[in-house]
Amino acid sequence: MSEVLALPTRKDEDFRYSDLAALGTVWPVARETIVVAAGEAGSLVVVPEGELVARHLVVSLEEGARFDLFVLNAGHAFGRVAVDVLLGRGAEFRLGAAQLGNGSETLELVTEVTHAEPDAVSRQVVRSVLAGSATGTYLGRVAVARGAIGSDAEQSVRAMLLDRTATANARPELEIYADDVKCAHGCAIGELDASGLFYLESRGLSPAAAKRLMLQAFIAEAFVGAPDEDALAAAAQAALAGLL
Repeated sequence: MSEVLALPTRKDEDFRYSDLAALGTVWPVARETIVVAAGEAGSLVVVPEGELVARHLVVSLEEGARFDLFVLNAGHAFGRVAVDVLLGRGAEFRLGAAQLGNGSETLELVTEVTHAEPDAVSRQVVRSVLAGSATGTYLGRVAVARGAIGSDAEQSVRAMLLDRTATANARPELEIYADDVKCAHGCAIGELDASGLFYLESRGLSPAAAKRLMLQAFIAEAFVGAPDEDALAAAAQAALAGLL
């Protein structure tokens, strides 16, 4: 008989800000395994659909492999996407993700990227736009194993709050056990730049149009180079329209 996984509690770091009642309706979450063979390349676009959704991707990249993952997490009362990545020698992983929440929605993106071998590269770009009383969470851990020299990892995390009642939680984390590596993370949570809005309005845009244009550009940073970038951007803009 297979063991039934216990529902996490808030003592579990990866579920600290989760809506546990909603999580219980989709628990346990099946793991989706992706293996990219040595020297091969792959990509995936994840746009979950449904009121209550949760996905857990487990990605393994062999030597010299590359994998690009793009995620649009929007339109869910509860939406959670977890991603575990294991990088072999010289492998490259790129994540571009946007979370768009409104009302009382709870959106979560949880990543753990392990540089297990030398010379691997990882890039994560996460953008969140939150309105109403929505909660958006990014918990991202990059681990560089002993001996994984030459590792190169970056996390860029930014959240935009359209209402003071919205909440953004962010925890970019580095755990490094090797020398001669290049690892960096940046995180910012704020509101739309008033001077930028004024500039666009001075060029003839209405306040609503200026706000929409700035947010579209903000989200687009996550989807640069996606397989169907235009379609993904259009889906993000449609979700954004519900926030404005």
